[in-house]
Amino acid sequence: MAYVGYSLILILLVLAFLILGAAYSVWLERKVSARMQQRKGPNRVGPFGLLQPLADVLKLLIKEDIVPSAADKPTHFIAPVIAVTVALITLAVTPFAKVAMPFTEGTGGWLVIANVNIGILYVLAVTSISVYGVTLAGWSSNSKYPLLGGLRSSAQMISYELAMGLAVVSVVLLTNARFSGESGYLTPGAIVEAQRGAWNIFVNPIGFFVFVVCAFAEANRAPFDLVEAEQELVGGFHTEYSSMKFALFFLAEYIHIIVGSTMITTLFLGGYLGPFEGLIGVAAWPAWAQVLWGLGWFSVKTVFFVFTFVWVRWTLPRFKYNQLMDFGWKRFLPISLANLMIIAAGVALYIAYFSGQA
Repeated sequence: MAYVGYSLILILLVLAFLILGAAYSVWLERKVSARMQQRKGPNRVGPFGLLQPLADVLKLLIKEDIVPSAADKPTHFIAPVIAVTVALITLAVTPFAKVAMPFTEGTGGWLVIANVNIGILYVLAVTSISVYGVTLAGWSSNSKYPLLGGLRSSAQMISYELAMGLAVVSVVLLTNARFSGESGYLTPGAIVEAQRGAWNIFVNPIGFFVFVVCAFAEANRAPFDLVEAEQELVGGFHTEYSSMKFALFFLAEYIHIIVGSTMITTLFLGGYLGPFEGLIGVAAWPAWAQVLWGLGWFSVKTVFFVFTFVWVRWTLPRFKYNQLMDFGWKRFLPISLANLMIIAAGVALYIAYFSGQA
């Protein structure tokens, strides 16, 4: 019963982190883009404009909710709910730290909402569902520009998710070779623990690059924001949305940025692991210090990649639709397959070498 109570508290904390993080990711984006364009950005509402996200939410709350008369109203309503719900539940299997405490006994020692032995498959499955929110939004609006944006989202998902999946499989192979714990090698916590010797960004740099680029497409961020493309499609799939329904799509996009950053951190940057843990004896620290250490490094890495998402958006121009298809099918898919075969061969040699020594 106590474990359930701890889980509920952790769920509330993660939801608060995601919602507040998404709100202040918008603030960060406006500040960074202003600095890159030699402007000031938000600076009137609160110190340094820190209350600007609250003002934006209040503005959207009091706006009129307009629904096209020819729209499929139930689907039009449910589409943004699907988008934000899928974004929120993705972090359920992400480990934020590892420490021996009463409320981590049921999760193998990881500070995580749910430690399931197929956690990485859960993440891939849930992120695949997110396309339904965008596609249904475009179709239910009964308007040509949103429909084109929704159709683009489906084609875009197929083109990048194959390469993304292969990049994840290469990480799973490395985890299977290097992790010797009891949890399954499909567990995100096991993937992090397998990186104690070396982070996957150094062992699998090609997989890292492919996954990062695909994460941009997953979040519908520039230069892969073809489902919105205001110069071509007015506003894309959310053209016919206003008020809080539009805010939900906006919220979902920035939550996807945070979730994508946490997945990059978990799969390739060692998650909650910091440098020189063995030398400074982190394992012998008090439990609260280990939690702060893990959460601190996890947060620093995640915030860095959130900044990278913002940085790239205001640096690179949008790719054309045919260029995205070309990247996905003719470039990233062959590269991901070749990288997977190289990793598999390396893992086989690694296992053969150590089994021979034994």
